[in-house]
Amino acid sequence: MLAGSGSHKLAPRPVLIALLCCLAVATLASSASGAVPIPWSRIPGLLWGDLAADDALLHNVLLHIRLPRVLFSIVAGAALAATGVTMQALFRNPLAEPGLVGISSGAALGAVCAIVMTAGGFFLVAASAFAGSLLATFLAYSIGRRYRGVAGLLLAGIAINTIAGSAIGIFTYLANDSELRDLTFWTMGSLAGADWRMLLWLGPWTALLLIYLCSQWRVLNALLLGEREAAHLGFELAVLRRRLIVVTALIIGPLVAVTGGIGFIGLVVPHLVRMVLGAHHRYLLPVSLVAGALVLTLADCLSRVLVSPAELPIGLITSLVGGPFFFWLLSRGRSAPA
Repeated sequence: MLAGSGSHKLAPRPVLIALLCCLAVATLASSASGAVPIPWSRIPGLLWGDLAADDALLHNVLLHIRLPRVLFSIVAGAALAATGVTMQALFRNPLAEPGLVGISSGAALGAVCAIVMTAGGFFLVAASAFAGSLLATFLAYSIGRRYRGVAGLLLAGIAINTIAGSAIGIFTYLANDSELRDLTFWTMGSLAGADWRMLLWLGPWTALLLIYLCSQWRVLNALLLGEREAAHLGFELAVLRRRLIVVTALIIGPLVAVTGGIGFIGLVVPHLVRMVLGAHHRYLLPVSLVAGALVLTLADCLSRVLVSPAELPIGLITSLVGGPFFFWLLSRGRSAPA
């Protein structure tokens, strides 16, 4: 079972304020970094239109490329962390997150199928990704609930990830040269597709669903006590569980359609926050949300700086950090402390 929802270790408000300050600095750093560096002192003038004769390039890079990408990294990081918190409480499993239990791979399979077999387009790819994520979630839950502890859920996730990976390999084999290049970089994760038009639709959609998840902190706390205890508290678990699964899939499906494979944010961030604050979801959800935004913003900044002027797939960076953390977590032999 997850760590209990007892008293938090540190006061959540100072932690949240510190993370918000770090996120503000990371936003500026990410906006200024890349193949075309922008001095921090020039950013306000470029944003407000106070342009010198040679500022047109910097203005276009900042306004049309960097800003939508940075804002999308905030949205995506917050969503991945919040859904990780939800999955861990929903399955009462400290190792649960959308990638490990197959939601991300199911969404990826749906998106890849739409890219290769149809004319594509954001809405069609997003709808296919949502359908794949929803199917994978219900398969993982239906199979995993038959076993005690983490074994059933993790084995179900391994099976779903394996099947989805094989199917993605088949579609990759069927793709033409143009589709193959797109799929190769897409499966490694990237935020390069972010623009204002996409952010205008996906940002409010994700924000509303995240607000809903944060409002469900009492349900998530009750789930930590066990199904019988939560039922005694008056929660209709079957309805709430289905609702949370659908909301998680609604968040992850469209995001995966845009970003590709970005793993471990939903696993690493909730554990780190839980180690600092404890498992009370009234604090865990909003703080994890901000921490996830910070982590993905920093990862995206690194992806554009480490091999500049080229770009590393962001999924490689999150996996390089999250994989060793996951191994360390398993080597401890217990969940994160409350």
